[in-house]
Amino acid sequence: MIGQRIGYIRVSTYEQNPERQLEKLKLDRVFTDSASGKDVNRPQLDELLKFVRIGDTVVVHSMDRLARNLDDLRQIVQSLTIRDVRIEFIKEGLTFTGEDLPMATLMLSVMGAFAEFERSLIRERQREGIELAKKRGAYRGRKKALSSDQVCDLKKQVASGVTKSQVARDFCISRETLYQYLRLEDG
Repeated sequence: MIGQRIGYIRVSTYEQNPERQLEKLKLDRVFTDSASGKDVNRPQLDELLKFVRIGDTVVVHSMDRLARNLDDLRQIVQSLTIRDVRIEFIKEGLTFTGEDLPMATLMLSVMGAFAEFERSLIRERQREGIELAKKRGAYRGRKKALSSDQVCDLKKQVASGVTKSQVARDFCISRETLYQYLRLEDG
């Protein structure tokens, strides 16, 4: 029995167009995440991994859409192929079945390493750009999540005994952001 063709799409931002990744391909189902490649929390990828069955083929635009980390890429590909699920990377023109020749394994490693290297170059250029902007006085950092009035309310709630997790949820911020606001009081 021939299985289904399942697409996986990942876009880094909401402005990116997910349709362009697998356009004109006949797929039975598509899972789409909007998350950074470095982000391990990709709910639709998790759903895809639960959904696929023996004989299915997972179709991804390119390796960097599936993972930016070589170890993660290898693990995902292996977890699929060990279950007799094929994986196709359109851009690279590579398919992995679990019965791959050594050359295919080498190509997976080389192409995955290039994607990981590209990601680290992007981060390096981003840091350099931020440093240059700071020197020019053009970089002000990320916009504050809360107004000064909200920060006062936040601190009052914590002081009154409301749990920090609850305060973070109430203000729609992470606990780390909450702790940063609380440290401002100390510093």
